[in-house]
Amino acid sequence: MPATLREKLKRLRTAKGYSLDELARLSGASKSYLWELENRDERKPSAEKLVEIARVLDVTTDYLTDDKAEFDDAQVKEAFFRKFNRLDDDTKSKIMDMIDTWSKKK
Repeated sequence: MPATLREKLKRLRTAKGYSLDELARLSGASKSYLWELENRDERKPSAEKLVEIARVLDVTTDYLTDDKAEFDDAQVKEAFFRKFNRLDDDTKSKIMDMIDTWSKKK
């Protein structure tokens, strides 16, 4: 079922247990800015703020802005790889070692 940006933001924020204050703190947006995104149809977010909001909510900007987009496996993978790419090299190496170990088990 299609969902608008405002519906997705509110659903994702509450699913994570974030108040508007908490999402504002984590994303660098103001509480009033987030409130407007959730409550006004005509509000269009800036790309910079949208990227940070999507990061905090573990989704892609495409998912948030496309009314027809569903949160499917591709969205989950893209959000995972975005997080993975922000890790330091040592942590990435440890994760890759774990993947290698798990893939050898049968």
